[in-house]
Amino acid sequence: MSPIEFAKKILNRFYNYWLDFQIACLWVLGYAPSHVFRQILFKLNGIKLGHKSTIHIGARFYQPKNVVIGQGTIVGDHATLDGRDKLTIGDHVDIASEVMIFNGEHDIHSENFDPVTAPVIIEDYVFIGPRAIILPGVRIGRGAVVAAGAVVTKDVPDSTIVAGVPAEPIGHRRAKKLNYRLGRARLFQ
Repeated sequence: MSPIEFAKKILNRFYNYWLDFQIACLWVLGYAPSHVFRQILFKLNGIKLGHKSTIHIGARFYQPKNVVIGQGTIVGDHATLDGRDKLTIGDHVDIASEVMIFNGEHDIHSENFDPVTAPVIIEDYVFIGPRAIILPGVRIGRGAVVAAGAVVTKDVPDSTIVAGVPAEPIGHRRAKKLNYRLGRARLFQ
C-alpha cells in the first residue's frame, strides 16, 4: 500500500469516527423535550427541514445530510430516517410513530456482503402508519397510505392504500384533490 493510499484510509477512518460521534449526539439530544431545540439541532446537522415541519422526540438518523423534508410534515416519535442515500419526504406527509425508512442494506448474495444504497422518495400527502418499514429504492406516490406494520418493498402508486408483509394494494383513497394541513407541533413532544 502506498503512503497516499495509507493516508486516505486513515483520513476515512477518522471521518467515520466523527460521523459516528455526530450521529450518537443526535440520538441522545433527540430526546430533548423541546421541539424548537431539536429542530435547530437537526438543521445544524444538515437535515433540510421545511417550514412548519416537525420531528418528534427520539428520532434516529443515519447520515442526516441526505435527509430532505418538505413543508408541514410531521414525523412521529422514535422514527428512523436513514440518510445513507438520498431520502426525500414531501409536503404535508404524516409519518406515524416508530416508522423505519431505510435506504441502505447489504447484498445478501455478495460474497463480501457488500453495502447497497438506493434513494427513497415519499411524495406529498402520504400517510405512513405506525411501525411500517420502507426499504431502499422505494417511491411512495402522492396521497398514498401505508398501513400500520406494513413492509414496503416496491413502489406504491399515487392514492393507493397498501398493507401487509410485503405490502400489497388493498384499496385507493377516494379524495382526489388533497389539500389538508396537518396539526401544529406539540411544544414538548
